[in-house]
Amino acid sequence: MIKHIVFWKLADSALDRTAEENAREIKCQLEALAGHIDGLMHIEVGIDFSRTDASADVALYSEFVDREALDAYQVHPLHVAAAAFIGQVRSDRVVIDYEL
Repeated sequence: MIKHIVFWKLADSALDRTAEENAREIKCQLEALAGHIDGLMHIEVGIDFSRTDASADVALYSEFVDREALDAYQVHPLHVAAAAFIGQVRSDRVVIDYEL
């Protein structure tokens, strides 16, 4: 099993929306991927409430059956569309992929 975890810091405003509005849109777009991408076993998106200097604004936790499924997810049109939106509203991104 592969675990794919991403943290994003968002711009204070982007695309005529606040960071909070964009965080909710990211959550909607990513959670909508559930059931539509082969090999994606679990997807969960959290929005930070602590708002400290060390906090990310949005976290993605996802599980894939194997590396090939993660690779397919990366190029799947639904994920590509969500990633394009996120790219327009984020200021920083940290990712980790690991295998159990």
